[in-house]
Amino acid sequence: MAHDGDQSTGRVAEGVGDPAEQPGGIIGGALAVVGRYRSALYGFTLRVSALTAVLGCAIVAGGFAATWDTFEGVRDYADTNIANEDSYVAYADGGMPPLLRAGAVVSLLLLVLALSVVSVLHTAYAIGNSHATRDGGPLTTRELWRRTRRRFPAAFLVNTLTGLAVGAVEMTGLVLWGLADSGRVPGVEPTPLHETATPQYTLVGWVLPIAIGCLGPLLYFRLSVATAEAVLEHRSPLMSLYRSWVLTRRARWRTLGVGTLVTAAAVLVFWLARYAAAPLAHLAGLGMLWLSDDNVWITGVLVMILPTAVALLLLPVVVMPLVCAVFACLHGELRAREATGRGAAAAGPPPTGRPCGTVHHRPRRSGRSHPPA
Repeated sequence: MAHDGDQSTGRVAEGVGDPAEQPGGIIGGALAVVGRYRSALYGFTLRVSALTAVLGCAIVAGGFAATWDTFEGVRDYADTNIANEDSYVAYADGGMPPLLRAGAVVSLLLLVLALSVVSVLHTAYAIGNSHATRDGGPLTTRELWRRTRRRFPAAFLVNTLTGLAVGAVEMTGLVLWGLADSGRVPGVEPTPLHETATPQYTLVGWVLPIAIGCLGPLLYFRLSVATAEAVLEHRSPLMSLYRSWVLTRRARWRTLGVGTLVTAAAVLVFWLARYAAAPLAHLAGLGMLWLSDDNVWITGVLVMILPTAVALLLLPVVVMPLVCAVFACLHGELRAREATGRGAAAAGPPPTGRPCGTVHHRPRRSGRSHPPA
């Protein structure tokens, strides 16, 4: 690993394989890597996606099973009031707290599952990109899983810390908006109905929360190569986050552009898949009505969450290969640029980064070679 990194970055320092001159840029390099190892990378992605679908459906089904009696109680309460011609409030009489507790548990389990999927895919594509730039030869799905499994815990911690950081920023914006809207910010009065908002409320209640909310994606883009840093350079999670911040500091606009592009692609795929899954919600609703003996309350929840669930399950298959490959290539390019900046002034061997899509063919040597990371 160290020997390969020395040779690769040595060529970069000499001006060979400059990342700025790579044909097709990061997107082209990412597609080239995925195309070269499509059997291993996409086969691995399909297996992960299938397991994710099974586990995700099992978690949701467990949530419905745990709340089945509660939904039955809600229906009985509503039917009794309707039969007596009394007014009623949905989920009254203690029906909401059990549902909220079950929803919180299901959401937490699904969040852990999502973090695991994102971590394992980012790890696999970082390894695939590193393997391609070293000209490591053929790559099988089994070998990819073996190497991914070793670095998965570190990648999971990195993505957890990244999620907490980005979530804290977004939560700050939401809390500020909630405080301003409820009149708890001194000097800022909520806008009365059918009246114009005051400048203070516009600034504190809308402009500032939106600005804080926009910092969340920017922070995520700056930390987007931390997973590849942890996987390929064997760094600790906190050091990986710091290194990602340092690497992207000299390429803020490139990181922002690449991150915005792949994020927009993911959002577009999500909304299209959600729209396409709407007819499935109708069929699933009919099935739930039959299964629950026409319980419209539990059926309504299923119909409401199904399009979003289907769209999320399609993301790993449709768009995550591109997203993961792009961030892996971005990490390689930024590491190569860092090595180029250091140049011959570096006293020791340069780091192991290399531009995406650059494959160095090395003659075979006798003797023992260094094992891959």
